[in-house]
Amino acid sequence: MDRAGPTPRRSYPPEDETDVKKIRGRQEAGSSETLFDLGVPDEREHKAPEGKPQEATTLTRDTEFQRIAAGETGILAGTSAFTAAGWEGTFYPAGMKAAEYLRFYATRFRTVEVDSTFYGTPKPERVRAWYERTPRDFVFAVKVPQVITHEKVLVGCDAEMDEFLQTMGLLGEKLGPLLLQFGYFGPGAMNRGAQFLLRLEAFLKRLTAVVGPPGRARRLVVEIRNKSWLEESLLALLREHQVALALTDHRWMPRPWEVAKKLDLITTDFAYVRWLGDRKGIEEITTRWDKTVVDRRSDLLHWVEMFRELRRRNLQVYAYANNHYAGNGPGTVKLFWELYDSGKSG
Repeated sequence: MDRAGPTPRRSYPPEDETDVKKIRGRQEAGSSETLFDLGVPDEREHKAPEGKPQEATTLTRDTEFQRIAAGETGILAGTSAFTAAGWEGTFYPAGMKAAEYLRFYATRFRTVEVDSTFYGTPKPERVRAWYERTPRDFVFAVKVPQVITHEKVLVGCDAEMDEFLQTMGLLGEKLGPLLLQFGYFGPGAMNRGAQFLLRLEAFLKRLTAVVGPPGRARRLVVEIRNKSWLEESLLALLREHQVALALTDHRWMPRPWEVAKKLDLITTDFAYVRWLGDRKGIEEITTRWDKTVVDRRSDLLHWVEMFRELRRRNLQVYAYANNHYAGNGPGTVKLFWELYDSGKSG
């Protein structure tokens, strides 16, 4: 198989001070990881009882970042991960404990895309803590672990997927879409996509047999990074299994309106948008994500029109802004809502 070698799987929680120091170093380099995400306990943290997690107290959202969210319930917009280098003192109040970040984040946004699950299934107590620290209507979109999408590429990963589903099930009604994010496969790999389709079909069939058909209780998303694989055969398979194709703004992939005359990228009753950007390009400008450094207004105006079309089709829309898109994920979401609310289209 012509692809990069496997990425080592990271354990939860970090095992010693060396692991902690490594994470601190990656944070300085722009990683969205936090010790809180990865399982380092806070002395004030209380554990939920076994079984269903305790319910969080309802919080009042600051309308600065989601001015119309209460009226536009069909769109949930948040960020990819809820921490990053540069957010303390800009998005989060200076001096705030990391253990309080999620609770604060949930006063600004109704959803988050959890990135840390990509590195492995977290411990149940960590997931219960996420549940407890967010209000009743909060939604967690979660990345499926890389052992499934990158190392085993959907083959021989039943145990890992079952463990992930069981653990994420602790989020109950707060569990949103599960994202299967695949990397780029080199030329000739996966028989130009044909082998990938076979693997994906077998994976989805097995998943349906084990946990039942898709629905609000199990929403799946597939993201690909090979432009040549974006064909009707993939879309038909996703439609058959009611799986969404991730709609991305990424330098490797076409955006929905750029292929609209040829392909309808909507494959189920919801849409999943990821504002990703150009990682390499933006990291030449900054690796501290405290402010916007790339003007994305023109791009977001296109997305505003796209979202209006998605809502005309009565689709639930989930959208997540990565720091690499414009320099600051919360700022991207704020600008999107301003443009959407203003009704401007060009």
